[in-house]
Amino acid sequence: MQDAHPVTLRAATPDDALCIGVLATQVFLDTYATEGIRPAIAREARATMAPEVFAPLLADPANRFILAERLGHLIGFVQWKPDQPHAMVTARRPAELQRLYVLERFSSTGVGTRLLRAAEADAAKGGADLMWLTAWSGNARARAYYPRRGYVDAGTTSYSFEGETFENRLFVRLLDAVNS
Repeated sequence: MQDAHPVTLRAATPDDALCIGVLATQVFLDTYATEGIRPAIAREARATMAPEVFAPLLADPANRFILAERLGHLIGFVQWKPDQPHAMVTARRPAELQRLYVLERFSSTGVGTRLLRAAEADAAKGGADLMWLTAWSGNARARAYYPRRGYVDAGTTSYSFEGETFENRLFVRLLDAVNS
């Protein structure tokens, strides 16, 4: 049975900053504020997820965003950037998957995979040969999700804010293996 309200994908525009920022904040807090909200996590969420942060990113054509919508409502997005090196990545033209955020209600519905595959196809079309991302080691869902989609765990890296450092895992996937 087909959903009477299908999910559509589209490229983001600068007008989407408000909804992207709010969705990003919600997903960020659901994922990283596992023990509740404390000042450092609240400041990090505001500093990195506010609509005012996304507005200039959306205006810059070097940043790529694909949105997933259902009934005119934003339910997820993927953000990636071409030609992004990483010290542990030796690809000729690596692309970084910066965010893949889907509202909890829509997780396990295929929305995230559609967004991921759209970003990979777009990156490959633009000449990228590898997609890489980092996932917080405490995010068991992400650490299980990416290998099921062909990503290989390439080692440990870290993310720091407010004097705290968090272990992340680096995942990579060759894009010549992507079937568009």
